Amino acid sequence: MAVSVLPTGFLSSKSLVLNRSYLPVHVTTVRRAFSLLYRGVAKAVDEEYRTFDFRDWSELSTAGFDSVGMVGGIVRIPRVILLTAFDRVPRRDVRFSRLNIFVRDGSRCQYCGNRYVRSQLNLDHVVPRTAGGVTSWENIVCACLDCNRKKGGRTPSQAGMKLLKAPVRPSWTPFVARNIGGPGYLEWKPFLRGIDEAYWNVELDRDE
Repeated sequence: MAVSVLPTGFLSSKSLVLNRSYLPVHVTTVRRAFSLLYRGVAKAVDEEYRTFDFRDWSELSTAGFDSVGMVGGIVRIPRVILLTAFDRVPRRDVRFSRLNIFVRDGSRCQYCGNRYVRSQLNLDHVVPRTAGGVTSWENIVCACLDCNRKKGGRTPSQAGMKLLKAPVRPSWTPFVARNIGGPGYLEWKPFLRGIDEAYWNVELDRDE
């Protein structure tokens, strides 16, 4: 199945993967979504919750939709696909990940209070590991590079610094407003209510 990109980059953009009960279980690339659709492992889902095999999907109009050039013509990108023989239910707890710590803290340094892009933030152990601090929701916060250096391997009180608020385990479900690796897609929204973005994040090693 030969595919060329129109415009460049669409094949590496994202498609939402649903289980047989229409619950999100994964995010994959458009390239992988086309492969699953072509092999008959999945069906494409449109904005009216209708499902299509590869042949039927390739016959839909592409007007107003992202599309790619394939052998035989231009095909609409499947932003949502349904695995026809997969019943696993997604997790609902918020995973302990770098992204979710940034989301919890609003990408704001928890010492100086300034907001930064993620590349300018570190994850700081409030109680340093050398002092028995554990890697957990309650002991990790965002810290800018300057505050991180100033605090060093000390507790906030030892460094003469104060936290904006005590770190806690979050209970929100942010996937509706955010997604992994790029902008959201309107086609995803009907399937994301009540689903944790954190399910698709890498969980950090931590001390229980």
